[in-house]
Amino acid sequence: MVSSIYQPFKNFDFKYENCFLSGNTFNTPVIQTNVLPAWLLEMANFSGEEQIQLLDETIRSYNSLKIPVNEEVQRHFIDPLEEKIAAAFGGGYDAVTKLDEADLFKWIGKFLYSLIYIEMHAAVGQQQLSSDGLNMSQGLMHKFGNLQTMIQGIYMNVEFEDFTPWSIVVVPMEKEEVSFSFRDEINTLTFSLKLKNFGIIACLQDNGTNKKYHQQILEQIASQPLSEQQFEELSARFFYSAYLFNRLPEYTIMPVEGSIYIDAMPLRGTMNKSLFDVWQHKTYAQVLENFWKPWGNLLMEIRKDPNNPTSYFSPPSLPETD
Repeated sequence: MVSSIYQPFKNFDFKYENCFLSGNTFNTPVIQTNVLPAWLLEMANFSGEEQIQLLDETIRSYNSLKIPVNEEVQRHFIDPLEEKIAAAFGGGYDAVTKLDEADLFKWIGKFLYSLIYIEMHAAVGQQQLSSDGLNMSQGLMHKFGNLQTMIQGIYMNVEFEDFTPWSIVVVPMEKEEVSFSFRDEINTLTFSLKLKNFGIIACLQDNGTNKKYHQQILEQIASQPLSEQQFEELSARFFYSAYLFNRLPEYTIMPVEGSIYIDAMPLRGTMNKSLFDVWQHKTYAQVLENFWKPWGNLLMEIRKDPNNPTSYFSPPSLPETD
């Protein structure tokens, strides 16, 4: 049984030699597995040859994105998680809402951390750990390390002591079949995905604060089906507020008899200022333009009224500015 926590950021273990999740804890061979599982590509009607640009500006196909995993971890722990998520995604919004949020967190966390692993591998190989492109500050590595510890719950018992480290929102879509897309921002550990008749937005290490920050708009839409423009607008709000979130969550992490117990330190600590920097409509509009690119909404139109950026929600229920 595991007696210590695998911490790859201590010695930059990103060489495809050990399991990305468990290190070398198990004795079975290490294999390579796809970051985007076959079931997801099939559900999205993708071939796997679609391309993604990494932070070092290299272009990779989805099928070429692979990570090392212990065969036993893959077979006994990751595969059952994938099967559970695949069944829920296949069932659409109603099935996804019935998922345990902890399972959704593990799956999204594995997805995001897999991309981080690939980026770290490239950075280690190019000796660019402090480059502007990766911005690998100590704080960022600390955050990534915490995420890696948390998703070890895929193969062992991880207990969050009276808190959840994430904000996850699942919304219904107006269309029964929207085009699959996903978006991620690894610096803030923020993620969004839309597929079939649902959309998911997640902030993976904010202790639930982004969901509270957007409580007004979330209560307003409740379980109302969203257009694709509305979903992207809601996503833009979460991605921007995750950027404004100015705390680095700290955790007490303790391995005990094969389990990991994680307790959150108070976010406010000794700081008196708000948990979020001031919301600026001007900056938010720039984020929104990027999310609305498929519909051609131009920045000059979005911020025609500087105090009231364009919104597909009525009322817009935007966060207040100073």
